[in-house]
Amino acid sequence: MDFRRINGLPPYVFTIIDSLKVESRRAGHDVIDLGFGNPDLPSPDIAVSKLCEAAGNPRNHRYSSSRGIPKLRQAVADLYQRRFGVDLDPETEVINTIGAKEGFSHLMWVLLEAGDAVLVPSPSYPIHLFAPLFAGANVREMPLTSNQDDFFDTLTERFEFSWPRPRVIVLSFPHNPTTTCVDLDFMQRVVDFARERDVVLVHDFAYAELGFDGVKPPSILEAEGAKDVAVEFYSMTKSFSMAGWRMAFMVGNPEVVAALAKLKSYLDYGTFQPIQIAATVTLNEAVDYPVEVGEVYQRRRDALCDGLQRIGWEIEPPRGTMFAWAPIPEQYSHMGSVEFASMLVKDADVAVSPGVGFGPGGEGFVRFALIENEQRINQAVRNLRGSLDKLR
Repeated sequence: MDFRRINGLPPYVFTIIDSLKVESRRAGHDVIDLGFGNPDLPSPDIAVSKLCEAAGNPRNHRYSSSRGIPKLRQAVADLYQRRFGVDLDPETEVINTIGAKEGFSHLMWVLLEAGDAVLVPSPSYPIHLFAPLFAGANVREMPLTSNQDDFFDTLTERFEFSWPRPRVIVLSFPHNPTTTCVDLDFMQRVVDFARERDVVLVHDFAYAELGFDGVKPPSILEAEGAKDVAVEFYSMTKSFSMAGWRMAFMVGNPEVVAALAKLKSYLDYGTFQPIQIAATVTLNEAVDYPVEVGEVYQRRRDALCDGLQRIGWEIEPPRGTMFAWAPIPEQYSHMGSVEFASMLVKDADVAVSPGVGFGPGGEGFVRFALIENEQRINQAVRNLRGSLDKLR
């Protein structure tokens, strides 16, 4: 049979490592999973208790609104004012999405069609590459560097030399998988660039609250004039450790918000209303929870990076996200990232994500997810030390 939208998709390389992990565990091995970025921290108590309360009310069992209930959109606007000093109109500049992936994917349907072009950083979180492809667009990759000036130059060059000229530029900082962070000056330069060229900026702000060592990731909407051209996705998945709740928001340019709302009105009735109610209360009353979550991830980052440095695996500690992006050690550089990650599962009982799973630009790296406690991370380092003997 001809499944036209998925026939061209490459194999999802992460399933290779996942299969090896399952196989090893069935054989009795204690595999430490630092691969899939699935938060292990519990959701706030207030979210759980309010969900149970709201779910007990039959009035909340009916269809909800795909835009999000008014109090939820107001809570998001309040968060942006409190956290970033950004004013949002909850009626026209905020929409609820069923997780950021759903919102981003459907937004690409709104903004792009066959023959259009979009700029996306490389390497990239997979949906940033494939959602535009599902919409029929051509993806132009921008190699991402840790130096934000160099990256801006690359962005400018790729835009000017692309034909057709890209209609959309996708950004995501702090960045998954590379953990790259940028400052507000970079955001302002990109906004100015987009306003001059009538381009839509889409910023996936999944790790908005996960900056380390004093880093406070900026919202793109803090840049002057950003609402003219930009929208941003804010998710409760990482900041509030509410991954399975599928609770995210797109905020910013009112025309783009209205366009996504129109499409979603045909596609869904929104998230289950008790979840929306619980998220509203959480945003309003658990304002310090993201700080607590960030402190946990920073301690885990320190445990992992300090441990890897001790065993001779050179790695730059990330300044944001819940990941560490590690070059394959020189002694194993002849291996591809899939082969190297597979070896770690088999020989060290440690699962990581192969860099090539984030596009060709990720080859030569693996990604560690900080989803185990410090004791388990220390155990993973000991396993790696015993397995990667050539590092010593």
